[in-house]
Amino acid sequence: MLLGFDLLDRQIVDRDGQPVGKVDDVELGYDADGVPRISALLTGQRVLGRRIGGGLGRWIAGVAHRLAGPGDRGPVRIGIEQVGRIGSAIDLTVSRGDLPEPPLETWLREHLIGRIPGAGHES
Repeated sequence: MLLGFDLLDRQIVDRDGQPVGKVDDVELGYDADGVPRISALLTGQRVLGRRIGGGLGRWIAGVAHRLAGPGDRGPVRIGIEQVGRIGSAIDLTVSRGDLPEPPLETWLREHLIGRIPGAGHES
């Protein structure tokens, strides 16, 4: 498997077909024999910023860090055991609600979307 070709920037879709995000990075671990294995997929602006690098990457990661607030949990980490199939998209075996909410989405909901009149009512 070529990580850059087969995983990075692929759309992540939950078991219900709802988009979760894109793969911004992967986390590697080692098995008992010392062979590297993919342990998790990482998604979020901070991870993307580090991957891009340079001034733009530092700016993206910095904004995401500031918006995350004091309870920052870091990037959204999707364990490889939650991945059902890798194809043109990454299909998960779990629902989007079972995953941690990205800090940027939390901030936007609380500070922007939540202030729109009627935002708390579904149609």
